Amino acid sequence: MKQFEEDLLNAVITTRFVLLEKEPILNVAHHEDDGAWEFTGPTQAVEDSDYKVIALGEVIAFDETILDVADLPLGYKAFRPSPDDPWTRYPIPPETSDTNS
Repeated sequence: MKQFEEDLLNAVITTRFVLLEKEPILNVAHHEDDGAWEFTGPTQAVEDSDYKVIALGEVIAFDETILDVADLPLGYKAFRPSPDDPWTRYPIPPETSDTNS
């Protein structure tokens, strides 16, 4: 079974929809700029208050199938349509800036 390189007490980002409303984790991002992990479900966070910071170990306890993407490289995302589907990995597109200003 895969393991995360980060300590289980490492802070990660999720949403209140996953944490409190028990939505499934369908999206995982491993941010290149700061190495942060983000675990979200089908409902997109809109407000800053929708985001929650918890320990990596708590996310694993909630859904052990995220261990399948523990080796996700920096700058990549993983998506699955449902918890029963396999993960699809792809690079996070670079941020675009408005060049018309």
